[in-house]
Amino acid sequence: MAGHNKWSKVKRIKAVTDARKGKVFSRLSRDITLAAKAGGGDPDANARLRTLLLKARDANMPADNVERAIKKGTGELPGVVFEELAYEGYGPGGVAFVVKVTTDNKTRSAQEVRSAFSKLGGNLAQSGSVAFQFLHAGQFLITKEQATEDQLMEVALEAGADDVITSDEGYEVRCDLHQFDKVLHALEAAGIKTESAEISYIPTSTIPVTDAQVAKTLLKLHDVLEDLDDVQAVFSNEEMDDALSAATAGGE
Repeated sequence: MAGHNKWSKVKRIKAVTDARKGKVFSRLSRDITLAAKAGGGDPDANARLRTLLLKARDANMPADNVERAIKKGTGELPGVVFEELAYEGYGPGGVAFVVKVTTDNKTRSAQEVRSAFSKLGGNLAQSGSVAFQFLHAGQFLITKEQATEDQLMEVALEAGADDVITSDEGYEVRCDLHQFDKVLHALEAAGIKTESAEISYIPTSTIPVTDAQVAKTLLKLHDVLEDLDDVQAVFSNEEMDDALSAATAGGE
């Protein structure tokens, strides 16, 4: 998996969703609770919550689970207090990682993330020592069937987006963190469906990976981190061609 290639990650996540239904529901529940706590339980007035509800629907998450998560966020139901953290580290080959965590126990989360890195040839780093290599921003992926480049640029830039990047696979829209909800709302109002919409850590430079063993270990590190209960998302800056990525994945 090319860490810088968000399209590759989206495809991979969709491929493993069914095998990790419980984990997907757990992650969505925490995100929904946090979104409802921050912006209220009305999806019409809370763009981030609205996006998460669409994800929950696509994942066939039971309605009772969704309602419970919202009510925990609004305080209508008692629940544990979650907080969002970002751990930074280096993997094999000097690849930089940012691991987004939602947890009710910082000590447990730190121990689990540190253990994953150390077992697979990496190490947890001090806060700020890795994150500077990433742009912390809103990121939307949109297929070309949804709009022309001119149409998308008009909608996104007028809503406050910073950039629209076109590739063979589709469009990537980037915006400041504080403009995320506004841009998302504008895309929805224009009938433009997103393949992915999230607050992301986007690498500003990449580390080329050409060694098969390093590539395999990096892929394993991604899997181990993503399997941790508290981990919501993993971002990294490796760059490998599709052939190596496919051969590595196939060799597991």
